[in-house]
This record gives sequence, C-alpha cells and structure tokens, in this order.
Amino acid sequence: MKLPDLSRVDDAGVIEYHGHAGLVATAAKDAGLRHFDVDLGTAIDKATLFATLARGLHLPEHFGNNFDALADVLEDRDWLGRKGCAIHLAHVASFRHGHPHDWETLEEILTEAAGFWRERNLAFWVLLG
Repeated sequence: MKLPDLSRVDDAGVIEYHGHAGLVATAAKDAGLRHFDVDLGTAIDKATLFATLARGLHLPEHFGNNFDALADVLEDRDWLGRKGCAIHLAHVASFRHGHPHDWETLEEILTEAAGFWRERNLAFWVLLG
C-alpha cells in the first residue's frame, strides 16, 4: 500500500501500511506532525503492550497502564502536539493474532482518537505494519 498524504486531516485514521518505516518518519516531518515508531514485536501480553506503548509513545509518567488511561492520554492536546501525530505500529501481527480481544480494544481506542482529533481539524494517523 502506498503511504497516504499525512497532511490530509480528513483522511487521517487507522490504516494498514507495510511499507518502510523511514518513509513514515519523513512524511510525518513534512506534514509537521509528531512521529512515533512503536515496535509491538515484543508485546506478549497486555502488560508488555502497555509498557511498549508507554515507552514508544512517550506517554506521561502518570499513565495508568490500562485501556481507559490510554484513551484519555491519546485525547490530550499536550501529548498530541500542535498539528497532530503519525504513529507507526510495527510488527502488530503476533499480538493481533495472539490477543484478539485486546487487539480489538486497542484498535477501537486508536480509531476513536483519530475521529476525536479529526473533528478538531488535527491529524491522528496510526499506520499498522
């Protein structure tokens, strides 16, 4: 799949992208977005998922390591930045297949955050690889 134009707020959301991570970083920079690369390849359970997300997304120290806390922080303007962000989640297949219920919850939270920010005219991209 071709990398979308990350400056297009109306198109922002959660999408599959199996291209090069460096292209995401460059496109995010060109669009003025914060960029995060998060490798979920080591996430083997919910605890390691939250630890990986907290580290990779530079979540605040008070992050509560649960889905409600994740939803809250993803809708925090201080965390998001001025123009929005692009999150590249790499190696999602293992967690997606091994923990389908938790993956579904995570994907719902990410999709809701994208919609929340799109309504405020800010880009929130999540590229799943």
